[in-house]
Amino acid sequence: MSVSLLAARWVLPVTTPPIDHGAVAVEFGRIRAVGHLQDLRQQFPDAQVTDFGSSAILPGLVNVHSHLELTALRGRIEEASFQQWIVQLVTLKAERLTPADLLTSARLGCIEAIRSGITTLADTADAAATLEALIESGLRAVVFQECFGPGPEQAEAGLDQLRLKLEAHHDRIARAATAASRLRVGISPHAPYSVSARLYRLATRFAIDHQLDMAIHAAESQDEQRLLADGSGAFGDSFRRRAITFEPPECPTVTYFERLGVLDAAPLLIHGVTIADQELSTLAAHGVRLAHCPKSNSKFGHGVASLHAWQQHGIPVGLGTDSVVSNNNCDLIEEARYCALLHRVHRADSESLTAAEMLRLMTIDGARTLRLDDRIGSIESGKNADLIAIDLSRSHNSPVYDPITAIVFSSSARDVVMTMVDGNILYDGRNVLTLDEPEVLHQTGIVAEKLV
Repeated sequence: MSVSLLAARWVLPVTTPPIDHGAVAVEFGRIRAVGHLQDLRQQFPDAQVTDFGSSAILPGLVNVHSHLELTALRGRIEEASFQQWIVQLVTLKAERLTPADLLTSARLGCIEAIRSGITTLADTADAAATLEALIESGLRAVVFQECFGPGPEQAEAGLDQLRLKLEAHHDRIARAATAASRLRVGISPHAPYSVSARLYRLATRFAIDHQLDMAIHAAESQDEQRLLADGSGAFGDSFRRRAITFEPPECPTVTYFERLGVLDAAPLLIHGVTIADQELSTLAAHGVRLAHCPKSNSKFGHGVASLHAWQQHGIPVGLGTDSVVSNNNCDLIEEARYCALLHRVHRADSESLTAAEMLRLMTIDGARTLRLDDRIGSIESGKNADLIAIDLSRSHNSPVYDPITAIVFSSSARDVVMTMVDGNILYDGRNVLTLDEPEVLHQTGIVAEKLV
């Protein structure tokens, strides 16, 4: 029989109550059944059982915003203003990193994600290296191909470059045996300070016509708001130094996007720190989704996004780590814990954002935000077998009175002991099985020497 049973002290389906001494039946890369181990043994008497002991089995974590290609820059740009950070990042990437270096960097990011129990990423990328690393890794992902062009005269050329990169991505996926079922491609006209109004119109029309998902860094900082309000601030100064023509729309980001028709594509907006509560009904009406990156927002001092208000308006929200250049890790459990504590202190409300709510934010809510909740995000019969196991027997998360609380408030990525996508084990608690971690670390050291 092809059915295998994964058992543990706890199984956390997320959309239904936890199961003590539970198990998940997996067959041909999908979840066949979930329930008590004793019951599933009777249902599948010939199934091989893998028992993870005092662990919890739960859906793979869903990271709705990352930048894998930037992993090798972790810790390289610290204590800079946001605009200075962007300039340094762009300069280092363009002047010191080759396509091979970016592939090494993306591979390192995939390894970290796999070890962290992340099975799905929405990754915003410019280089082709990210897609290549994801194909090798066995991870599930939506790859949002970036496009840039702050000058209106660059718009047509920017769209042409985007089209060529997407064609290359689709060709590469078609040549990879198992990639088509795991990987999806979208577009990302980067941000209001790096994309002209004309390019936003063209990219949005392109996304709608080709049924492509779209992600945008939006409403992230006060400098972005100043640029749109009157052309001032750090981004306005940068435009003037580079002789870039920009007519400020004299409105906030959401209104700007609504005028341009961007919201008609129901994009995934990343950050959203400066979105006003009165703008949320507009986003909800357009089916816009939001990626919440609290650690990155905090590190730059951008502020605290209105997560509660987003949720109250029924806007799909997922949790993202952003790049490790601004985080500095890809640990979604740590992100969830920080998120809960940040919003509790910000609202002076110790009862908000419970452990169960944070678990949903890392799993089914993230899946819904990426429009993948029919396939992943919970342990249900028929869904893809994207599963992880987290060890809850260690000194820092024992004793366990409630496994969800233990995961969210006591555990970290280092407690993950198994990562599986489509029934394939990517990490067995010791080694990442799809990428050569020692070689990637060796190559990363060589890349790092270029960045000193």
